[in-house]
Amino acid sequence: MLVAPHGGRLIDRQLEGEGAEALLKGASDLPSLTLNSRELNDLEMICNGAMSPLEGFMDRHDYIGVVDLMHLSSGPVWSLPVTLSVKPDDPEVQSGDRAALRDEDGRIWGDIEVTDVYRADLEHEAEKCLGTTDGSHPGVAYLKGLSGRYIGGSVRAIRRRDEETFAQYRLDPKETRVLFRAKGWKSVVAFQTRNPIHRAHEYIQKCALEIVDGLLLHPLVGETKSDDIPAGVRMECYHEILQRYYPETRVAMSVFPAAMRYAGPREAVFHALLRKNYGCSHFIVGRDHAGVGDFYGTYDAQMIFEGIDDDELEVVPLKFEHAFYCIRCQGMATAKTCPHGGDQHIFLSGRKVRAMLREGKMPPEEFTRPEIAEILMRAAKSGKENG
Repeated sequence: MLVAPHGGRLIDRQLEGEGAEALLKGASDLPSLTLNSRELNDLEMICNGAMSPLEGFMDRHDYIGVVDLMHLSSGPVWSLPVTLSVKPDDPEVQSGDRAALRDEDGRIWGDIEVTDVYRADLEHEAEKCLGTTDGSHPGVAYLKGLSGRYIGGSVRAIRRRDEETFAQYRLDPKETRVLFRAKGWKSVVAFQTRNPIHRAHEYIQKCALEIVDGLLLHPLVGETKSDDIPAGVRMECYHEILQRYYPETRVAMSVFPAAMRYAGPREAVFHALLRKNYGCSHFIVGRDHAGVGDFYGTYDAQMIFEGIDDDELEVVPLKFEHAFYCIRCQGMATAKTCPHGGDQHIFLSGRKVRAMLREGKMPPEEFTRPEIAEILMRAAKSGKENG
């Protein structure tokens, strides 16, 4: 049996067909609130059940509980705020109001039943959730651009599957659960990535596959930093390597439509809980998960799980050491399995790989498979020509 959704029930607040038409018709006469790109990602994931047990953007009670105690007011562990910020041109709303939710181009994506409008201490939020108030951190920079007022309330969303990017890979939690059952999987490990797949990724994924029934490769395709490899290029890499080097019956791929917070340890817990809603019993946590720059220690994202009771989490974090190619071992290894010094190890950070690509240098075969390197080189060249 697959792991239960977080909080015990999978939320579904998406509308299609007549329901979506009715929402659109009614919303045209409502005051409108504007969602930025992160909030649009969050709206989709609240309504498709990925953020169960959330049914809307957090009110002040949930917000304070999550920021200060890592728990929702109803009890379940939860590590990051999911909030809707008041924008300069938004109309005034109050508890009891209903409002349309639009993107920055004015298109309606859903509605909200407002239950709370409150002021937040964004510096305190940054310190507690991101571990820093340094404006060079992208998560802090995001918070510094907000008004400091949040709107809480339950939401509904219109599902436009035919318009979604990577539609064939955009499986909601209820759909991945059907897929896993069809494959006969009871234990499933999820792998989160916002970078192209490389040897270290492949190594830890296949190690994990030795102990579970199946692997969900779950690349994040929501908002990321501007210098991250584009989602389309990453998806091409994933598709190529799954076809060539993974057993078809043991793997599945679906996109994860969340925005990156770059919140390190807190985001590792967040990612694990959301994958639990997709039906995953295990979650891979590698080095510097969801980190950025030098803001977090290499294994901080693993250590945070030590402070959470297993019965609250109900998803098993698989903690992997820093993986590398060892010249002497002639294969992938970690400090747990390799006796040789760092001078024998080949590892490149995402930052170094991006620099190599900008300079027209092919990443070495010890870092990534040649097929993947060729895709990255072609994309880098195309970017230069179009720039």
